[in-house]
Amino acid sequence: MAPPLPLILLLMIQGVYSDDKWGVTYSSSHICALKDSTVTINCTYKYPTGYKITEVFWTNTDSSDPPNLFKDSEYSERIQYLGDKQHDCSVRLTDVRHTDSHKYYFRFITDKEKWIGAPGVTLDVTDLQVESEGERVMEGHSVNLTCKSRCSLTDTSTFIWFRNTQTLNDTNKKLILPSVRRENAGDYSCAVQGHNLTSPPRRLNVIYPPEKTQVVVNPSSVIVEGDSVSLTCSSESNPSVHNYSWFKEETFVGSGNIYIISNIRSDHSGQYKCKAENELGQKNSTVTLNVLYPPKKVSASISSSGVIVEGDSVNLTCSSESNPPVHNYSWFKEETFVGSGNIYIISNIRSDHSGQYKCKTENKHGEKYSTVTLNVLYPPRNVSASISSSGVIVEGDSVNLTCSSESNPPVHIYSWFKENQTSSVGSGQTFSISNFNSSLSGWFYCVAQNEVGSQRSDAVSLTVKGVSLTLSFSVGFGVGVCVASAALLIVMYICRRKSLRRKVSECKPENDDVSNDTYTALELNTRSCDLYDTLTPDRKRMK
Repeated sequence: MAPPLPLILLLMIQGVYSDDKWGVTYSSSHICALKDSTVTINCTYKYPTGYKITEVFWTNTDSSDPPNLFKDSEYSERIQYLGDKQHDCSVRLTDVRHTDSHKYYFRFITDKEKWIGAPGVTLDVTDLQVESEGERVMEGHSVNLTCKSRCSLTDTSTFIWFRNTQTLNDTNKKLILPSVRRENAGDYSCAVQGHNLTSPPRRLNVIYPPEKTQVVVNPSSVIVEGDSVSLTCSSESNPSVHNYSWFKEETFVGSGNIYIISNIRSDHSGQYKCKAENELGQKNSTVTLNVLYPPKKVSASISSSGVIVEGDSVNLTCSSESNPPVHNYSWFKEETFVGSGNIYIISNIRSDHSGQYKCKTENKHGEKYSTVTLNVLYPPRNVSASISSSGVIVEGDSVNLTCSSESNPPVHIYSWFKENQTSSVGSGQTFSISNFNSSLSGWFYCVAQNEVGSQRSDAVSLTVKGVSLTLSFSVGFGVGVCVASAALLIVMYICRRKSLRRKVSECKPENDDVSNDTYTALELNTRSCDLYDTLTPDRKRMK
C-alpha cells in the first residue's frame, strides 16, 4: 500500500536566517496546503549562550510589535506549538482555510534581546480541482478527468474518485472514460487518501441526439367520429428536444409535444409522425389513427343504366362508406322487407316490381338509408275499342270510337284501321266519324303503340240500317233483340215481318270471311233483327 500523503506539502528549499549566533531556520520557505488539511511548519532557532528564553510565539507579520497567534481568536483553537524554549520552534495549524494564506514568522524573546525569523514561511492554501477537457461530451467519445491542485502532489498519492457521491473503482490521478455513455453523466469529485478534503464537484454533461421517441394516443382504445383525441410525443435527448413537429402522410399539421384533434372526423384517419429535434439530430416516431364511424355516403344503384323492360333481370346494388364495414344490408319496397345483402336481384321483372326501394346499411356505430326507384316498362296491353254511345245511332250522326290500354310508358301513337284495308283510317285515342252513312259500315280496330311495343284491339262493327245504325261486336254469337209493336194491327204486323225478313238477308256483309282467324263475320243465321240493329262481339276473333 502506498504511504499516506504527508500532512505538509513542502517546497524543499532550505532557509537559514541568522548571523553567527542568532537565527531561525525553516525547513521550507513555501508551503502549499489543501484546504481543511493540517499543516506542520518545522523550524529551529539559536541564540547566544548565556541568554534565557522568556517567550516564544508565531506571528503573521514582521512588525516591531507583532501579534501572538496563540492569543488570536482566529488561530487559538487551531494552532499548536510543537517546539520548546531551547531550539525547536515547530508549529502545527489544523483545518487550514483560504484566509490562512499568509507569511508566517517565529519570534522569540530572551531576557536581554528579541528576535524574529525573517523572511518567514509562506503558506498557500488551495483546493483540489477536477479538470476535464470540456463540460459537454458527445456520447461515444472519450474523456479524461484529472484531480489537480496548485500544490505539488506526489505520484505515490492515492486518489479517490466520486460520481454523484458514489465511490468509483479508480485510484489514479487521472480518471479515463474511453467511450462515454449517458449513464456516465453526473457530478465528479476527487480526494486524496489521508486528507479530509474533497474537491468541488465537476459536472460531466453527456450529450446525444433524440432517442426512444414515441407517441402516445389518448384515448388509447376505440376512437369514434366526434371524439377529441390528443397525441403526445416524448423523447430522450441531451440537450432537451427544442422542436416537436407533427406530420400526417408527410404533410405538416402542427407543432409542440402534444397535438390535439377536436371533434375528430373519418378523414383524420391515417399515419401520424412526430419528429423530435435538438441541436445534435432528430428522431421520428409514427402512430396510426383509426377513426370509426357509422355508414355514410350510402348509395343504392341499378345495375342497368338503360331501360328496364318486363322480363329483364335487374340487380340493385347498395354501397356505403363506414368503419368498421357494414355488417348488414337490408332491402325494403314501400316499407316492406324484401331481401338482404348488398345486392338484391330481381329475375324476370314484372310491372308490379316498379316502385321505390330502400337500402338500409348498418354497423355497430349506426345506420343510414338510400333509396332508388325502379320503373319497369312494358308494351300496351288490355287494348280495347269502344263506341261512344250504346244507344241507337241514326244515319247522319257523328260516331266516336275510343281506344284504351295499359302501358309504361304511356301510348304515344294510336292508329285506327278498317279490316281488309292495309292503311290506317285515323289516329289518336279517339276516332271520330262525322255524318255517318252506310258506305262507312265495317269492322274497326285500334293499334296502341309505345316505345316498348304495340298491341291491337278486338274489332268492332259499325253498320247502317235504313235510318238506323247497328253496332255489332265480334264475339262469336248474336243476340237479336226484336221489338214488335203490339199496338199495331195483326195485319200490319204480318206485313211488317215479311218486310223485315227481306231486309235481314240484305244485312250480311259482302266481304266477310268467316274462315279468317283475324277478322270474323257476323253470324247472321243466329241474329234476329227488328227495326234496330244490335252490336254482337265475335268470340272467334277474341281467341
